[in-house]
Amino acid sequence: MSRLTHLDEQGHATMVDVGDKESTSRTAVAQGEVRMLPATLAAIRDGTVPKGDVLAAARIAGIMAAKRTPDLIPLCHTLLLTKVAVDFTIDTAESRVIITATVRCKGQTGVEMEALTAVSVAALTIYDMAKALEKTMTIGNIRLLEKQGGKSGHWRVEEA
Repeated sequence: MSRLTHLDEQGHATMVDVGDKESTSRTAVAQGEVRMLPATLAAIRDGTVPKGDVLAAARIAGIMAAKRTPDLIPLCHTLLLTKVAVDFTIDTAESRVIITATVRCKGQTGVEMEALTAVSVAALTIYDMAKALEKTMTIGNIRLLEKQGGKSGHWRVEEA
């Protein structure tokens, strides 16, 4: 079994030293969803939620969350992000909002956690903004879709 990278010789948690790694362009794309009743989705789409523009607030929250990932996830490196985009797709057929986050940096470690954090916090913000209309919304299917850069190169999820 290979040595665990986040543990030192005594078994204590430690941040991985990436100082000797090459700085490369890194990109990660993550996605998730918030499922809800059709009436709630219509209110979000039409901008009639009492708290205001749900998707605008969720976009800002997702961007801010990506920038604060090292404060939330233990042992994550602080990265100089060059791009954070949070986009939404209204899927009326499935009564859901699909959230997609794309994060980029030029650095020595990847931005997967930043993209996943952006999606997660955007989803929580959608819930918070619309919970007066519906408390049964569900957040889920949060996953990494793609990553580029670094030693492992380009990876993309294979769709079934």
